[in-house]
Amino acid sequence: MSGQGLPLRVATLLTGLLECLGFAGVLFGWASLVFVFKKEHYFEELCEHDARLMGNATGMEDCKAQDEKFSLIFTLASFMNNFMTFPTGFIFDRFKTTVARLIAMIVSGSAMLLFLAMPMLSVGGILFLMTNLQVGNLFGKHRSTIITLYNGAFDSSSAVFLIIKLLYEKGISLRASFIFLSVCSVWHVGRTFLLMPRGHIPYPLPPNYSYGLCSGTGTREKKKTANSKELDLQAKEFLPPKEEIPGPGQLDEPRSFKSSVFSRRFAWHLVWLSVIQLWHYLFIGTLNSLLTNLASGDRALISSYTNAFAITQFFGMLCAPWNGLLMDRLKQKYQKEARKTGSSASVAALSAAVPSLALTSLLCLGFAICASVPVLPLQYGTFVLQVISRSFLYGGNAAFLTLAFPSEHFGKLFGLVMALSAIVSLLQFPIFMCIKGPLQNNPFYVNVMLVLATLLTFAHPVLVYLECRQKATAPAATF
Repeated sequence: MSGQGLPLRVATLLTGLLECLGFAGVLFGWASLVFVFKKEHYFEELCEHDARLMGNATGMEDCKAQDEKFSLIFTLASFMNNFMTFPTGFIFDRFKTTVARLIAMIVSGSAMLLFLAMPMLSVGGILFLMTNLQVGNLFGKHRSTIITLYNGAFDSSSAVFLIIKLLYEKGISLRASFIFLSVCSVWHVGRTFLLMPRGHIPYPLPPNYSYGLCSGTGTREKKKTANSKELDLQAKEFLPPKEEIPGPGQLDEPRSFKSSVFSRRFAWHLVWLSVIQLWHYLFIGTLNSLLTNLASGDRALISSYTNAFAITQFFGMLCAPWNGLLMDRLKQKYQKEARKTGSSASVAALSAAVPSLALTSLLCLGFAICASVPVLPLQYGTFVLQVISRSFLYGGNAAFLTLAFPSEHFGKLFGLVMALSAIVSLLQFPIFMCIKGPLQNNPFYVNVMLVLATLLTFAHPVLVYLECRQKATAPAATF
């Protein structure tokens, strides 16, 4: 890394973290915003007259029709957050950084209606995250750490809606807060043209690579070096160069995209991601309703627990790198042992994902059990387990796809698994309707079914472990 470009790269890194922290994943602070919306009487006209009379001056009544509207909005927004990863990834690959970021600014700043605003905010946020992930390519051996930091900043940005809630309680209107967020588009425009490349940031980085403010002097040389097909492919998919030359004992990976998609490995990974993600989305989308029931409508108590939840979300940026650190350490250890025994280094690398997958499932199981127990003080523990589990989930998802499938398919597989898991996440709304309707606000049976589904996710790390063990004991089979 040249000393001349270091200040620019550090500025790009820090401003990118600030951008992700302030704008990319704000949707997941939805519980704080619902509290404000209810105080602003959003959808209150849908509540029956008797229900309004039941609420006292200090309480928040549980209105089924109102909660259904809020749940539907979050369901649509969270669906768009994941499903649009596939088409927005194509936009980023095809039209590169500047166009993708300009679309993010237009989308996240144009919506006026609530049903449009939340999905558009989520799509804009995904584009901001996607274009910022490549910044890790500027920092060589620290690349993985920076990518996990950006994912953590994405998780932590849910605290923005907590800040809006606290400002609202101090007399700052909801309208004023959102106008301020819209004005911040000026920040995005400036960063897009001054601190980000017009194309992709290649990896590994070519000598004398320049971008942004410095691109005028280094454009010609940058173009010469970055024209390589391999560099362009790696730049698009944010992948490290290959760490070994395939040989005896190499993991027998499906080489085509179609065979990767229809492999057992991909199918179980989709189940693993979809079930755990459904738990998280259902919990965030119905948290206000859950707290209203557990706190018997006490507005001050609901506000206090909503704040506690939002504060724990902020620490996602601190939790995210630990999963990457665990996998990196295990990968180095297993590959070192593989070199001594002459076994496949790629099998050893995939084995390093097993503890991460199992630990994520275990964290989700603990979170699910705590969320299922209708005891209000226990929800503090639920909040902590939820933020750790969620930060492990998405980092582990990307890392597993990198290790388990050919690198040339990573971008497509990542977009596809996120899009398919988004379809599963649509179940959160009928589940909420079932709880509010036939189950008469008692989620016990739904929780039992979801806990059993969570147990199913442990099959994924077990099957990966058995596959790696089989490959390691029969190296000749892959010759």
